[in-house]
Amino acid sequence: MPIRLQDVLKHSTLTPADPVIRAAAAIAAQTQLRWIHSSEVLDIAPLLGGGELLLTGGQALAAATDKRRIGYIWELAERGVAALAIETGVALPSIPSSMVGAAEAAGLPLIELRKVVPFVGVMEAINSLLVSESAAHLQQADRASHAMAVELAHGGSLDRILAVLADATGAEVVLTSNAGAPLASALPAGHAADAGPAPAGDADQDRARTTHIDVSVRGIPSARLSLHTLEGGDVNLARIAGNRSVDILALALLQRMPPGLKEMAGAALIRAVDSGTQNWRLQQLAPAAGIPPAAQLVAVVIRSPGSRQLRTTVEQLLDRVGRHSASYADNEELLALAALRTGKGQEDRSEILAGLRTLELPEGSISAVGPVAAGISAAPWSLAEARLTLDIGARNELRPSGARLASGALDAEAFAVERMAFHALDAARREDFVCQQLGSVLDYDAQRRSQLAETLRVWLDSGCNTAQAARELHLERQSMHQRLQRIFSLCGGDPRSTGRLAALHLATRLAVMHSDQAPPSLP
Repeated sequence: MPIRLQDVLKHSTLTPADPVIRAAAAIAAQTQLRWIHSSEVLDIAPLLGGGELLLTGGQALAAATDKRRIGYIWELAERGVAALAIETGVALPSIPSSMVGAAEAAGLPLIELRKVVPFVGVMEAINSLLVSESAAHLQQADRASHAMAVELAHGGSLDRILAVLADATGAEVVLTSNAGAPLASALPAGHAADAGPAPAGDADQDRARTTHIDVSVRGIPSARLSLHTLEGGDVNLARIAGNRSVDILALALLQRMPPGLKEMAGAALIRAVDSGTQNWRLQQLAPAAGIPPAAQLVAVVIRSPGSRQLRTTVEQLLDRVGRHSASYADNEELLALAALRTGKGQEDRSEILAGLRTLELPEGSISAVGPVAAGISAAPWSLAEARLTLDIGARNELRPSGARLASGALDAEAFAVERMAFHALDAARREDFVCQQLGSVLDYDAQRRSQLAETLRVWLDSGCNTAQAARELHLERQSMHQRLQRIFSLCGGDPRSTGRLAALHLATRLAVMHSDQAPPSLP
């Protein structure tokens, strides 16, 4: 009999912790557990297999930024973790509301343990109950995998192969392409096709009973296997059997719809660009990927908990705007390269940036578009500059005007000054330059907790347009004029019509790179 989360929360080893569900309570009642694990490591998701109740003492979360906490939630949910239990206390007095909201949105049951209990005792007691169940699941999964292999060997269709998996797991099984097109599906014997969509109130429970598994062919993500466990079915069995079936399905896909040379070359090209492979290799791979070696190119980097699932959507955007594209998803980064139309490079680049800003990305995602590269040999530079833009943008609470984007999409060209300074000057020289140009303003801000440096930056970014800067800072014009007069007195006069204007503008932009503020949470 499956062991459920609600049973574990009532177990004698865990009730002394006074557990309370803070998010996704509707899912928690039906959530089945495969294992219990404890870890203080925030990068634990890639090491988990799905179905775990993860216990954590909260020390690492207490020291993490809000952005990292939200990313932690989405990583665990994407990995298929059953639930997360966080011990609160001196280090972490309560679970941050941002984590509660992310867990609710991601459908990850979030439990607060309000008292301290020994995690080792909890794991020993519960995992001993799960071991025998897990062994039985592995035996059933292996039998199903063998039966699928026999069906494949006898020339069975994808539908017939999936029917074997559906019968073995009691789940509705669907195989879709990366673009979302259905490739095959099957229901357990004796179950009629669903008459329609589930009621809205059952959406959370349906999500808890559904397992998604990526199927790769020759290292290229080619399809997604979804197993929706029907009422009374065993989610853990479906998860284990689904993972056991991946190699059989990959072989079936390879026989029926092998990935084309262009797609394989595109993935290899992106990996080569990312690793700094010699130019001759890039010149060799680009034509095979459908990208002219001499074409203008632009690199795109997306950091997201759902990077693999975004790959098809991003490629469709890039193909729609430019001529050809290639992409590769690795860990939490999606890397892409787009060939732009001759004579319309900047126009295409602007359209790509606008398209990225309209995409619905998981919370905590951020993307950047690199500068235009003249040919495939310059593609590594465009990719490196896009990555640098993400690093700078993620650190800066104050971004260049026009770069404050709800979607988290950043334009490398808007960070040209910061990128140039990063390459030309080391950190100490950048800081010295800022102190030389803005020392009196920064001291004034530190002593009085004012925002004159920010005011000056926004004013200079606006082209010294006082009215526009006042609107952006939500100030009345009189207050804006008063701030500017104070700034001018600290800087030695009005910098307009002097050679100091450019130096002050550079210093205000660099000052953000050396801010002592903690990295903000990204939208």
